Amino acid sequence: MITHLIDTLTGIDKAPTMWTSSDGSRILALPYGGRILGLFTSASDKNFFWTHPALEAVDSARAFYQSSSWHNSGGDRTWLSPEVDFFIPNFPSFDTYFQPREFDPGTYELTTENRELALTNTFTSRLSRSKDTARMRITKRISAALDPLREVDAGTFSQLEYAGFTLQTRLEIFESTGPVELNLWSLLQLPHGGDLIIPTFSRASVVHFMGTIADEDLEVTDQYIRYKMRAEGENKIGVSSLCLAGRVGYLRTDGRNASLVIRNIAVNPSAKYLDMPWNSPMPAGAAVQACNIDSNLGAFSELEYHAPAIGGTSGLSSCDDVSQLWAFTGPRDAVASAARLLLCSAL
Repeated sequence: MITHLIDTLTGIDKAPTMWTSSDGSRILALPYGGRILGLFTSASDKNFFWTHPALEAVDSARAFYQSSSWHNSGGDRTWLSPEVDFFIPNFPSFDTYFQPREFDPGTYELTTENRELALTNTFTSRLSRSKDTARMRITKRISAALDPLREVDAGTFSQLEYAGFTLQTRLEIFESTGPVELNLWSLLQLPHGGDLIIPTFSRASVVHFMGTIADEDLEVTDQYIRYKMRAEGENKIGVSSLCLAGRVGYLRTDGRNASLVIRNIAVNPSAKYLDMPWNSPMPAGAAVQACNIDSNLGAFSELEYHAPAIGGTSGLSSCDDVSQLWAFTGPRDAVASAARLLLCSAL
């Protein structure tokens, strides 16, 4: 699967780069769009991430990238929020939704140094509400993240294969025409049909951003939120920072086997998060979001989170966000045990 994906992208002059961690985890980075397109264990070529079906063949991939539509290759990407400021260009009218091409796909450059891989994009973007523009740079650095279960008594967990990485994303504002305020926004696309699990310190409020979510697909307790991402259409929820425990997981079963992807993030309830529903603002912006997509965009589940805001009253012109991505695959019972240990004892 890795070889086929690399051959397809190379055949249309969008060659990706394979990076191997010290523990054998393999990352497929695509400079076009600044994507981490794939994550693989040392022993398997099966991707933990979703990629666009058009990338399965050279002809369809070429047609996809030559089209005027948004080129959502898949994998892990970096955007900016609030969404209303960057994706609703005609505000206060909501008649147009448009992905800013200056940061997706942007003009990312890929470099490697000291066993790290870096993707860098410098660009100018406009905020639709204030009409201000800002000159910015996003730098994404990929390094190792060792298996968090490596020192746990082997037993059950010896059956699991692991892959992971650390992602450090730096956002810098060089200049702006006014006091802009914004967040880094990370979006990870995973195969559709799994359960997104958000551990919490207490019962959290869930805000519906779009679509209709069936009652049986959303479970909220004092310890976690569990969202079954299996519906058709485009549906999204958001959670503020107050009760978040700092991890978000995605559990997906496939017969006797299963996969678990966990993002370990920094959450700061003292900080400001800006992203809210367009027409019904929440008391505090969302720090974590989950977007269920099964539409003409494809069929995938998005695990999303925001970094604290910079600019505006923060007095900050840059930020460094660091997260770890841990992924496991193996027998369903062993994966479930890992989920209970790393996410929530009540699962």
